[in-house]
Amino acid sequence: MSKASSIIWQPDSIETTNVFRFMKRHGIATYDELIARSVADIRWFWRAALDDLGVEWANPYTQVLDDSQGFPWCRWFVGGTLNIVHNCLDRHIRDGFADKPAFFFESDDGKKCTVTYGEWNRQVNQVALFLLSQGIGKGDRIGLYMPMIAEMPAVLFAAFKIGAAVVPVFSGFGPHALAARLVDAECKVLFTADGSCRRGKAIDLKQLADEAVALAPCVRTVVVKRNVNTAISMQAGRDLWWEAAIAPLSGTLETQMVEAEHPCLIIYTSGTTGKPKGTVHTHAGCLAQMSKELGYHFDLKRDDRFFWVTDIGWMMGPWEIIGVSFFGATFGIFEGAPDYPQPDRLWQIIETHQVTHLGLSPTLVRLLRKAGEAWVDRYPLTSLRLMGSTGEAWDPESYMWCFDKIGKGRVPIMNISGGTEIIGCLLAPLPIKGLKPCTLQGPGLGMDVDVWNEAGQSVRGEVGYLVCKQPAPSMTKGFLNDPERYLDTYFSKWPAVWNHGDWAIVDDDGFWFLQGRSDDTIKVAGKRTGPAEIESALLEHPAVAEAAAIGVPHEVKGESVVAFVVLKSGTPETSDLTSAIADQVAALLGKTLRPEKVYLVTALPKTRSGKIVRGTIKKHHLGQAVGDLSSLESPEVLTLIPVKN
Repeated sequence: MSKASSIIWQPDSIETTNVFRFMKRHGIATYDELIARSVADIRWFWRAALDDLGVEWANPYTQVLDDSQGFPWCRWFVGGTLNIVHNCLDRHIRDGFADKPAFFFESDDGKKCTVTYGEWNRQVNQVALFLLSQGIGKGDRIGLYMPMIAEMPAVLFAAFKIGAAVVPVFSGFGPHALAARLVDAECKVLFTADGSCRRGKAIDLKQLADEAVALAPCVRTVVVKRNVNTAISMQAGRDLWWEAAIAPLSGTLETQMVEAEHPCLIIYTSGTTGKPKGTVHTHAGCLAQMSKELGYHFDLKRDDRFFWVTDIGWMMGPWEIIGVSFFGATFGIFEGAPDYPQPDRLWQIIETHQVTHLGLSPTLVRLLRKAGEAWVDRYPLTSLRLMGSTGEAWDPESYMWCFDKIGKGRVPIMNISGGTEIIGCLLAPLPIKGLKPCTLQGPGLGMDVDVWNEAGQSVRGEVGYLVCKQPAPSMTKGFLNDPERYLDTYFSKWPAVWNHGDWAIVDDDGFWFLQGRSDDTIKVAGKRTGPAEIESALLEHPAVAEAAAIGVPHEVKGESVVAFVVLKSGTPETSDLTSAIADQVAALLGKTLRPEKVYLVTALPKTRSGKIVRGTIKKHHLGQAVGDLSSLESPEVLTLIPVKN
């Protein structure tokens, strides 16, 4: 990818944006001045931002930041009390917005509804009353193993309301992955459903939950929501139907105000190998980061309708629900596949619900692009004003297809990157500055990030480590039950500096780009690169729809590049095709990085969030143990990857 590419989008006007309001209020004239000032004094920035955005406190904090224990163990908004539910639900009811749509829901099997803030509030109170009846209160933890169905947001907010923490688990995970999280977090109650629906097929979720709970004796109660109406077994004394235990309840509860750093979410990293890491997030940390990102970086307003294709088990699920409802806007949740029953399902949802903000991953764009342009060209998509993406590095061809075909050449792509451990972004564009293809534009506000070389020196124009030099409110409070692993993961390379584990580069014009995970590094004859750079080169070949690149041991070069590619539909497999694809890489990146071998495969193994699992591909190809595959959408796809002779 050429970092010298030209700017493809410029804002028409910045005066109506939320971030311009903040700049004007504080006498800030330019984008560069804003970024610099937000990290020159992070205490000033977070105080000013939360005041501007309107975060409401029950008791005001007396100290923005206490860093006396060092960067890894900072405490934020000391002395303050608040609650996510008050800021995202209660105050909208108080201010007369009970009838405003809070979220819309659709599923593969035709179910759909719109839920108002008042209706959501009623459900939240029902679930909260039930939890209290089960002895669940402040400091307890509940498991959330539900599909993206209309009752799920009520469980999330009910736990927050009473001061309990939620452990959201991806509904595509198997029983062992679920059990590991339930046990580590000591969850007492698990919410699930009889099943989930994907591509028209019912998946027996309750059976998977039963197997997990058998391995997690901490779980006393399992609440089951009817969703697909399949026959399931219910264990007497433990299992309760939602319809019998929760739906009949009535009454209201006062929201429990909690300390700023009181935990609300424990979200586990994917954990495809090794013990999953439980990241711990707080009421104030979530509100600070999410309101800042949705408000300033995505310019969200009360009348907007925001739809990110995600799952509650991934960071972007809680991020969307909390962030959008903070502003009293409308979010969307979707159970199923975005290309089912036809490849225009996503475009139909946008038109039906007049979505203003669409969030998707590069992998999803490549999937939709394979279906052809005709499916998206028939929809005007005029309601869209911003798009978002995250999860992996873009390739230019897919990015431009997204910009031209979905955004019709007028809608900016807010390409953001951070992680579960931050429940927010290190890098994120602002809608007051132009964009180049694939860029993340620059640092998120208040995020003191840099690109460092191996010696810990700031570099520009070359790939280096993405680091953060100062703390942020939403950074995880260690790893649950494993503080040493937390320190080793982020602070062992450079003490008191957060090493995020990503490769990044800043071009000569100051635009930032990601180059993949540093633990996916490929080093050929002393030349270090991330797989994203090679994959972008592969995808520029007109026959290639998807690609994964790995490094394999080589007796002379140290490592050599091996590529696995999925061809575009209808492409003939000629005898010289793989050689031509490899030559494409050499032409763009030099002969050193030309793949030694290119394999043609019909699919690449991915997580249900759409990430290609390069590490798992590499282990399988090399004949090594691949570990837990429960996070993969279709584990059988791994068998399509050939094993090295």
